Amino acid sequence: MPRPNPSAENTIPANAQSRYRVGRADLPLSCPMPGMSLWNSHPKVYLPIAEQDGHAKCPYCGAQYELSD
Repeated sequence: MPRPNPSAENTIPANAQSRYRVGRADLPLSCPMPGMSLWNSHPKVYLPIAEQDGHAKCPYCGAQYELSD
């Protein structure tokens, strides 16, 4: 019988989506983001988000991030 992992209960799957909307509270932006499960993801990378258009793309998984505010 598998044992529950309390630290993984409140995480979302990493690399499960191809687009994410983020707010200024999420900066500095990293992929995977805090709150994502890390066991099945790529190494953490910090992403510069352009102030002009508010977009960033992860070089590992291709996830696209959009600054919403």
